[in-house]
Amino acid sequence: MATVATLQSWIGGRWLGAEASMPLHSALNNSLIYHTHAEKIDFDEAVTYARKTGVPGLMALDFQQRAARLKALALYLASRKEELYAISHLSGATRADSWVDIEGGTGTLFAYASMGSRELPSSNVLHEGPAIALGKNGGFSGTHILVPRGGLAVHINAFNFPIWGLLEKFAPSFLAAMPCIGKPATATSYLTEAVVRMMHESGLLPEGSLQLVIGSTGDLLDRLNGADVVTFTGSADTAAKLRTNRNLIANSVPFTAEADSLNCAILAPDVSPDDVEFELFIKEVAREMTGKSGQKCTAIRRIIVPQQHVDAVGTRLRERLAKVSVGDPSVEGVRMGALASKDQQRDVAERVAILSRGNEVLFGAADGFKPLGEGVADGCFFSPTLLLCRDGMRNDAVHDVEAFGPVSTIISYGDMDEALALAARGKGSLVSTLVTKDPLIAARAVPIAAASHGRVLILEREASVDSTGHGSPLPQLKHGGPGRAGGGEELGGIRAVRHFLQRAAIQGSPTMLAAVTGEYVRGAAVQESPLHPFRKYFEELKMGDSLLTHRRTVTEADIVNFGGVSGDYFYMHFDDIAAKDTQFGKRIAHGYFVLSAAAGLFVSPAPGPVLANYGLDNLRFITPVAIGDTIRARLTCKRKVDRNRVDDKGVGQGVVAWDVQVTNQNDELVASYDILTLVMKRG
Repeated sequence: MATVATLQSWIGGRWLGAEASMPLHSALNNSLIYHTHAEKIDFDEAVTYARKTGVPGLMALDFQQRAARLKALALYLASRKEELYAISHLSGATRADSWVDIEGGTGTLFAYASMGSRELPSSNVLHEGPAIALGKNGGFSGTHILVPRGGLAVHINAFNFPIWGLLEKFAPSFLAAMPCIGKPATATSYLTEAVVRMMHESGLLPEGSLQLVIGSTGDLLDRLNGADVVTFTGSADTAAKLRTNRNLIANSVPFTAEADSLNCAILAPDVSPDDVEFELFIKEVAREMTGKSGQKCTAIRRIIVPQQHVDAVGTRLRERLAKVSVGDPSVEGVRMGALASKDQQRDVAERVAILSRGNEVLFGAADGFKPLGEGVADGCFFSPTLLLCRDGMRNDAVHDVEAFGPVSTIISYGDMDEALALAARGKGSLVSTLVTKDPLIAARAVPIAAASHGRVLILEREASVDSTGHGSPLPQLKHGGPGRAGGGEELGGIRAVRHFLQRAAIQGSPTMLAAVTGEYVRGAAVQESPLHPFRKYFEELKMGDSLLTHRRTVTEADIVNFGGVSGDYFYMHFDDIAAKDTQFGKRIAHGYFVLSAAAGLFVSPAPGPVLANYGLDNLRFITPVAIGDTIRARLTCKRKVDRNRVDDKGVGQGVVAWDVQVTNQNDELVASYDILTLVMKRG
């Protein structure tokens, strides 16, 4: 008989666990596959290790360097994904289900590596500008910065996505220089243990930046302080218990919850059974019922349908569900696997019994449910189950009871107001879908639905070509919802990194603010030298290096010539009579001529370290420039970002943002913007 492996925790830089404890079984046939370990974890050691080793190790890197590590880690895990697929099979997941967990997880690492590289500085101070003048004389200003908290992040995850659940939290907290202690749900913790082993074997993680807890969290939460953060994904009941931990409350430890919720899909009254959108609705609901065997926090639990289309929706969904083959995913043709455990199977059955009271069962186990594969009789399979509630305003269970499996309920409505009221009865959800052809319906319904849902998908034929679907949280968009859904936020691009940083307002002179933020702040001291800033290599440039250009007087010929080149003959530039009747009282130069003229004033034309200008940010035209006005520009190195990249010839490059101020003969600001350039490194 083969030896059953004992899972181990990664604590204090070593693997802990040899003595077997709780048995874990395959969801496919209930065979014993792993044990958790019996050894107790010293959480004082874990917390101390994170603070004393993890924080300094992460702080030795800057945002850009940590982003580069994330990308390398994603590539490493992607190269070993088949090992993870083989283990994921034991959880009852199909290849498609596992793809969401495994490649969705590595994809999130890639996404945060890319966003961090594009949007974060090559330092550990993130400036939230612009700075604001707080005094009349320009010597006192204020702004905001975000800095690493100096604490650790405890990530407590659910059983349904043991890899993605860890990685989608790890990525932004790693970028924010917070060491992590990951605590997966025990039922599928073997998958989390496997991916954590790979992450450490990669050699890419600074020591102490990631620890793993298999089993109970013990007194871990009691050892945290105000510099730390706790995130949780799971049931609303467990979230409520953890949130009220006395130590978390006493020390104001941030707690973010993403809880299971009764998400809905609404079929708008403008869609008929003959429309493309009707079929899109049916397909989306069926996919969400059967994907991951319905074990998704975003799954559609309530199908809100106009009274006149209830029977058509029920018929079409029954037809689709009847074609879904359930069983061991290794059997050809199987499209839906098992629930994660026997406990989960019993829980879903109990909740379906509650939901069935007073409602009709349109499709379920009685409709020929027979899982495919050897030994599956002992597995954790559950039939797709579709119920019908004809009076959702009076039936509380459909809005309160969630069967966390392939279970959903059709709820009928009379008009759009009732549909939106039914959606809100879920008391807060992660996501809702509105299927409509009518932009006016969307414009009216979505703001109402958004008050009680974290995300709203509007689905119709145009969006369906590229839509990622109802149940797909994306790294670029916020994941989370109000009320029952936990009231928290995850993902959402760089917003998620900001959740793990500490925001502080700072006040002082522009020169001091520039020194702290690492960005030039207008009014701060500048350095001028005979060498043009565009002649300096990336390493040689310093924040505050500046050039004040010579002057240029704008003539009528300039305006006429620019109009001829650009094709812009707007009357403000060419019609003297019409221009006199405007607020300016005279003809003015094209704004883009002012930009072009400014570039002519500050550009150093010979080949050199500045390789390319690839964009403008924060462009504003402030004071109009008239014929006879004289302009000049000040070009100042605002910030440098070392993205640690080289070109195809092996030459290093960095990104430099330049602050540009164009003024007239009265020293009035006429144009203001940032130029972004690629600048060559010398070494």
